[in-house]
Amino acid sequence: MQALICPISTQRVSKNVVRITGFMMALMIGLYALTGLNYFLILITIDYFIRAFTTVSYSPFSWLAHQLSHIFNWPDKQIDKAPKIFASRVGFLFAVTATGLFYLFPFASLTVALILMGFATLESVFDICVGCLVYSYVVFPFFGKP
Repeated sequence: MQALICPISTQRVSKNVVRITGFMMALMIGLYALTGLNYFLILITIDYFIRAFTTVSYSPFSWLAHQLSHIFNWPDKQIDKAPKIFASRVGFLFAVTATGLFYLFPFASLTVALILMGFATLESVFDICVGCLVYSYVVFPFFGKP
């Protein structure tokens, strides 16, 4: 993991907020898997969209994660925000795909959602950013600087 290449920016974000938000995304997908209600997919799609494509400081789930981190007084370790924006864009693509497939191919929707749940779980529990892996091994070799 030491050789990963991630996008870099001057913006910072709390590592705890990122991990708690990932955990909440995994929980929401778990609720979708258990109930089959697409409302959970719609909520996570909106949340990923806000984090990936807007300049709003907090999406609803990241705001809640920020509040929880503050309530429990967890240390505020700041990390680079750019890799998390890229990962949010990848997450948005998975979420919008799962939402779109829900109406035509429910099983495919569940499969895509469970893959996204796996990514969110890796981020929240093991601090492994799949977005960084995708960027390092797929995006950067084709579109990075020579």
